[in-house]
Amino acid sequence: MQRRCPIVHAHLRRCLSRLLIAASTLQLTSALQAQTQDHIRVAIVGLVHGHVQGFLRSLPSHNNVELVGIAEPDAALRQKYAAQTKLPESIFFASETEMLAKTHPQAILVYSSIADHRKAIEQAVPQHIAVMVEKPLATTVEDAEAIAKLSKQYNVPVLTNYETTWYASNTAAYQMLGEGKIGDLRKLVIHDGHRGPKEIGVGPEFLGWLTDPKQNGAGALFDFGCYGADLATWFLHGEAPVSVTAITLQIKPDIYPKVDDDATILLKYPHAQAIIQGSWNWPFDRKDMEVYGAKGYVDTVKADKLRVRLPGETDERVEIATPLTAPQDNSLDYLTAVLAHKIDPRGDLTALDTNVTVVRILAAARESARTGRTVTLAH
Repeated sequence: MQRRCPIVHAHLRRCLSRLLIAASTLQLTSALQAQTQDHIRVAIVGLVHGHVQGFLRSLPSHNNVELVGIAEPDAALRQKYAAQTKLPESIFFASETEMLAKTHPQAILVYSSIADHRKAIEQAVPQHIAVMVEKPLATTVEDAEAIAKLSKQYNVPVLTNYETTWYASNTAAYQMLGEGKIGDLRKLVIHDGHRGPKEIGVGPEFLGWLTDPKQNGAGALFDFGCYGADLATWFLHGEAPVSVTAITLQIKPDIYPKVDDDATILLKYPHAQAIIQGSWNWPFDRKDMEVYGAKGYVDTVKADKLRVRLPGETDERVEIATPLTAPQDNSLDYLTAVLAHKIDPRGDLTALDTNVTVVRILAAARESARTGRTVTLAH
């Protein structure tokens, strides 16, 4: 018995060594997987949307995001951005098809016209490539529903990016309502817009499609009405309105002869209403909102301030909203978290279900403005 102990001990040492190696390998694999989850390869589709400039400016601050390709059919536009950004010409492609085949991104960021969103998504999603488009999701309900069907078929996320999603003031107002501090929701009044795209100096490639009713869906009605439709749908937890009534104006037909430049949309819900005011005629840039409850109210002021009056208070007061933290404070960290399955976007401001409802609202508003009649939505 004593003579066999060294053999048994040696065997135990070998087994222990193998277990330690296996554990180390598993730990290394887990670490690499976590690193892969926190690092994403993205590509850009289209350079005609001016918001792409904001993405390119923010990219250096996101070490977890690698830009692997840019697809844009306009050669002059490709050259312009290559010169401005100093990015290697090797990452620029004339077509999305070629770019996806050569770069294999995990997600595409779409900066095309709104009408071209569906085409870009139809190429990416069957290859299991996630998508984030700039607002709104689509110009027609048909396109929005086709995109949703494709996303469900391949189980690939399609997100819609709004600047106001990352406003701490909007999240704070939403939380105050949810906590019952102002009582049940009664009314939303949402203002978005600026002096007009030409007046603020957007590039010609942006202005060209933004003022085209087919490529943009409408004028200010879609360009800025979508923010309010998105926020209203979020505040109402995905509920579609009972009816939509809209009025549009052409205050500056000499500048915008094909589309509206001012829009007001009224959304009727069973126990609340939302008034959405999107315009290219505001004297100043604005993205703010008034949230009225049965017992109090909270107004958002830009990205981080609130005006609040709660039950029992005689005057309103100004508060600074608690800053948002990653991944809820910016689109790239949010997209990364969704791809890593750390966030389920359903019901969020970016979510596909939310934004199909947004397109239904905008399409109904366009029809209401055209006919002068209230449009009832099917439920």
